[in-house]
Amino acid sequence: MTRVRLIVADCEIHYSGRLSAFLPRARRLLVHKADGTLLVHADTGSKPLNWMTPPVTILEADDGWTVLGPRSDRLDITIHEVLSEVEIEPGLITVRREHPTDLGPVDILLRDPDGNTVAVEVKRTGELDAVEQLSRYLERLNQDPMLRPVRGVLVAQRIKPQTRVLAESRGIGVVEVDFEVLAGRVDPDLTLF
Repeated sequence: MTRVRLIVADCEIHYSGRLSAFLPRARRLLVHKADGTLLVHADTGSKPLNWMTPPVTILEADDGWTVLGPRSDRLDITIHEVLSEVEIEPGLITVRREHPTDLGPVDILLRDPDGNTVAVEVKRTGELDAVEQLSRYLERLNQDPMLRPVRGVLVAQRIKPQTRVLAESRGIGVVEVDFEVLAGRVDPDLTLF
């Protein structure tokens, strides 16, 4: 399934195509949308500085990306440092918050575009106990014929390496997010919009 990627990075941008443009090294938000669109945002304003509409080809290397567009457009992104990267599954619809089970409430219950159920457990720090808790919820939820099959996703600001290993061994997805950014309470130097 195609995912939306959000990457905050110190990078510089070279565009060539119908015209040429250069953006010097700065902190930027790179958004790769599910439809293939790529957007480059600065830390101020709401409009992207650069964008490429589909179909695009993204060639990833350790030091950056080369994005090739449909009309000989080319965007070279030199990435000096990745500060944050999050992948988001498109098309998820909220069914219920605090969905009750006999073991306690699941934080968020979602449906994916195929109609499958996704149980999300949200923690400040993703530890082994969170995987165990979500595993117990999944066991219960998968007994309900109206919900099954149910897969799980652990969302946390920080996920410990051993937690990631355990979650992945049980088929549970993990996503790290910055709650302060989502809540809009970040240091102004880190603000992207």
